[in-house]
Amino acid sequence: MIWKMEEDLRAPYPGYGLGAMDAFDGYVSYRCLDPRALTDEIDEMRTLIERQYRTLDIDQDLGLGMMLWLCHFFPTEDWARVQTERSLAALDRLWIDPPGYHGRASYAPHVRIAFANYGVSLGLQAVNQWPERVDRLNTYFDVYRSNDEYDREAITHVMACVSHLPGLFLNAENRERSG
Repeated sequence: MIWKMEEDLRAPYPGYGLGAMDAFDGYVSYRCLDPRALTDEIDEMRTLIERQYRTLDIDQDLGLGMMLWLCHFFPTEDWARVQTERSLAALDRLWIDPPGYHGRASYAPHVRIAFANYGVSLGLQAVNQWPERVDRLNTYFDVYRSNDEYDREAITHVMACVSHLPGLFLNAENRERSG
C-alpha cells in the first residue's frame, strides 16, 4: 500500500512510499466490516502483512500504541503475537520514570506528546498491559502542558477522552474488562 498518492492516483506522491502499518489497518478494518464481502481485500492485506510483520520495527510512541490496538482484534494470529511482543518491548524502552510517560522515539526519548501517549494508553488497555503505566501517564498529562499548538488542538482532547474512557474502541472481550 502506498502511503500517499498523487491526486490523479497515477504515482506515489514525491517523497512518500509504502505505509508501514496501512496493511495491518486495512486488514483489521476489512475483517471487522464484512469478512465475506471483503474476502479479496482481506487476502491482499494478509499477503502484505506476511511480507513485513517479521521485520517491522516501530520506533515511535503513537505507532506502537496503534499497533497494539490493531493486534488486539486478532491476538492469536502470528503477526499479532509478534508485533504485540515487539511493541511492548519498544514501549518499555521508551518509558520515562519518573515522571511517567512514553518518550516519542529512541532518538527523542524526552520529547513528550500528550495525544501520542494517550494513543499508547489505548493500545496498552487493548492488550491488557501495564494498567499502572496507563494511570501514571493519564495523571501526568492531565496537568502537563507543552505550551505549543497541541495544548489547543482537538486531537489532544479527543485522545485524552479515549485514554480515560476506551469503551467502544476495544473489542467486546476487552470492553467487558475495562468496565
